[in-house]
Amino acid sequence: MLNRLGFPSIGEHRRFVAAIVADTVGSGLFMPITLLYFLAMTDLTLVQIGTALSVSALLSMPASFVIGSMVDRFGPRRMMLAGNLVQAAGMAAYIWADSLLAVALWTALLNLGRQSFWGSFGNVVTAISAPGEREIWFGFLQAVRNLGFSVGGVLAGIALQVGTDAAYLSVVVVNAATFVLAFVLLLDVPDHRVVHDEDAPVEGWSVVLRDRAYLRLVVGQFGFVVGMMVLNFALPVYVAETIDLPGWVVGAIFTLNTALVGLGQGLVVRRMTGQVRGRMMGLAQLVFAAGYLLFVAAGFLPVWLAVVVMLAGAAVYTGGELVGGPVFSATAAEASPDHLRGRYLGLFQLSWGIGAAVTPIGFTWLLAHGQTTLWWVLVGVALATAAYLQTLPGKLPAAALRVTDRAEQVAASE
Repeated sequence: MLNRLGFPSIGEHRRFVAAIVADTVGSGLFMPITLLYFLAMTDLTLVQIGTALSVSALLSMPASFVIGSMVDRFGPRRMMLAGNLVQAAGMAAYIWADSLLAVALWTALLNLGRQSFWGSFGNVVTAISAPGEREIWFGFLQAVRNLGFSVGGVLAGIALQVGTDAAYLSVVVVNAATFVLAFVLLLDVPDHRVVHDEDAPVEGWSVVLRDRAYLRLVVGQFGFVVGMMVLNFALPVYVAETIDLPGWVVGAIFTLNTALVGLGQGLVVRRMTGQVRGRMMGLAQLVFAAGYLLFVAAGFLPVWLAVVVMLAGAAVYTGGELVGGPVFSATAAEASPDHLRGRYLGLFQLSWGIGAAVTPIGFTWLLAHGQTTLWWVLVGVALATAAYLQTLPGKLPAAALRVTDRAEQVAASE
């Protein structure tokens, strides 16, 4: 059953959904001010902070392979529990991070926890949803995540307006506490581990890495990840530092983004129903590009009009997230076999790890070399990725399927 917003009935999965909300409230509180926090609380420059974040991502990137294997072996719930505790520890350590090395090391720990949590997430969602409902479930949980980000974004805007050391430190403490809360909520969530046939041949990463069609999906997903990283690592600095808009605009952009996803994700999935998945992935990139062009325009306008155009650009940019997010996730889950889904989705998650490694230093370097340089580069990336994704349906059967929002649509097409 779907409600008016196009979302499924939660039923027995309430605690899992609540854990996602708790996790993302804290993340939504800290993510908008990540760079600004370290600028305020350390003596590091913007480029040094971007370098530290990128180094941390590189250090933790190989963990995706280990975590994928552990998800297949121990089950996704255990790995999500471990991920929350590790994230809580990493976030709390930020209180004492005052050098490039410290920021890099503690962020690497935080990344490990994040990889463990979100590397298991897709396995749980696939287990609790039926074929034909994957886009709607991934879309619903993306909306839930954005609800949490929205609450966090509002609080982040308040912290930016206050601007004191105590305000920044309170953000870190609250974020660490939300990870602990998510851990408690997940304790009673069933373990959706796949039962393995003892007589079946042992398969591992060699099978996954030989799947060229799936590797093409991961490459295409990376282009989407680059676009998604703009909200966290480019817009706050561009708004507050590059074009010098009021600090509250950063929080407003995050709130607008999360509100649109929360209210519109299910409706967008319904609107996409019947369209080829690969085509929708490419469309998401074109929508991103349109948002980037509006960000460029905002930099040449008076403050009041620049605020309006930035918010309009954020709304358009969010459309790319609404179109691409659930389709990429559903395709990745359904293109992987049950007994190796942890490894397959671990490889898929690697695109986020690479994005986290490349974008902080890349975005900050480009922002330091001109007001519009970053946006023109991102427009080129979006257009190239859109063209590349049009070839995916011919290579990966799951990408050639049509978007659905209920199980009976799959049954009717068979």
